[in-house]
Amino acid sequence: MKQIKIYMAVLACCFLGLLSACNTVEGAGEDLQAGGHAISKAARV
Repeated sequence: MKQIKIYMAVLACCFLGLLSACNTVEGAGEDLQAGGHAISKAARV
């Protein structure tokens, strides 16, 4: 039971970190789009 609480706390911290990195939903979309472009570019090389 204690491991589940620790796991949930770590997940919550990661999620909050992601949310603070992109201030809005639009920012999150831009971040995902940039990641997709990077993956596509790497795949072409």
